[in-house]
Amino acid sequence: MTTEPAGTLGKSQRAYRWLRERITDQEFTPGYRLVLGAIAGELDMSVVPVREAIRQLEAEGLVTFERHVGARVAMVDDSQYRFSMQSLSLLEGAATALSARSLTDDDIRAARTINERMIETLAHFDPRAFTGLNQQFHAILFAKCANPRMLELVEAEWARLGHLRDSTFSFVPGRARESVAEHEGILRLIETSAPLGEIEQAARRHRVTTLDAYMTHEHPGEALGLPAF
Repeated sequence: MTTEPAGTLGKSQRAYRWLRERITDQEFTPGYRLVLGAIAGELDMSVVPVREAIRQLEAEGLVTFERHVGARVAMVDDSQYRFSMQSLSLLEGAATALSARSLTDDDIRAARTINERMIETLAHFDPRAFTGLNQQFHAILFAKCANPRMLELVEAEWARLGHLRDSTFSFVPGRARESVAEHEGILRLIETSAPLGEIEQAARRHRVTTLDAYMTHEHPGEALGLPAF
């Protein structure tokens, strides 16, 4: 059994964090070639921990490796992204509606505070931070759904989207401003005890519109979301 040299684990994790940050921040864009020797030189370490880091990123779907080609930042898998977003539009819309009547004034206030922070980030836009806040916002709205199976399904799709790496807002930052306005609209519907079907439709349409914005940017002329009934 081969053992790694002392200190390799710590170095591989440092290389992993360094690479992952540059991938998620779009400094290393899809298709970018990851040259082990250059990265090792940048981090002042051997290629062994860098190779381990790349293997970890490959397991997460952030990097692809081809024999005789090497490692590259993974391309966006449009099909998987589309499938997850379509599923999430249905699941999250339903979970938000089922949660709506149980949300307290404190819940609404917390969600609105997060949305205000999202608005503040628009001046100096950070897609990664915006996406994190966006997840927090929606988590509040569907958290009190009484159907545990529904929550499991929503969380599973969120996890799938995390592995796809790319924030929609990195590609279509203009969608961010529309998104926060739609958030406020959903909050008003919940506050005024609007019919649950109307709340579900608004939450579903919000997710579909984000998907369509991304797909239109990547594939002009195609509309690949779902109709918001």
